[in-house]
Amino acid sequence: MTLTGLAQIIWAVAAIGLIILVLLHSPKGDGLGGLGGQAQLFTSTKSAETTLNRLTWTLTVIFIGLTLALSAGWLG
Repeated sequence: MTLTGLAQIIWAVAAIGLIILVLLHSPKGDGLGGLGGQAQLFTSTKSAETTLNRLTWTLTVIFIGLTLALSAGWLG
């Protein structure tokens, strides 16, 4: 497997992860996070929101970085 192929797989996983995390965010209501009992996994709502924000920003940076690298052809 080439470096470009591995980067494309990570890019696709990051894209799907971002979609899921954005749907789990609940700025005003329960959102889709209330469907699976997601709030019970954390000790408080603030902890859940902080964790979701960190994961979302991390995947965003990975996704945008790989998008630039793949589109510019920097990986080979």
